Amino acid sequence: MTEDKSVKKVSSKTSPKGEMGQKYLADGKSVSMRLWDGEDPSDPKPEARRDYETVGYVIGGRAELHLEGQKVLLEPGDSWLVPKGASHTYNILESFTAVEATSPPAEVHGRDEA
Repeated sequence: MTEDKSVKKVSSKTSPKGEMGQKYLADGKSVSMRLWDGEDPSDPKPEARRDYETVGYVIGGRAELHLEGQKVLLEPGDSWLVPKGASHTYNILESFTAVEATSPPAEVHGRDEA
């Protein structure tokens, strides 16, 4: 059995888009990336618990992360962690752009469904 050592490149201009507005970027067997690009301010999204761990980095805009009763303001240059199974939601305050990585990959087997 040979290990796959190929390079995978994904352009955000042509990457697939999910139902929540996320753009799927590069992914592997144990990690994936997605981009939230210019998400408009809105009411908080419904609370969710996911079967994956998420780390993210804010490129632009501001949002509040509500995580297990805590509220964290996310601004450009900030990074965050949502542990697997933690109850959380986001409230977008200003047009928001961020990159997230999930492990295991979020888009596999419908894990990204609301």
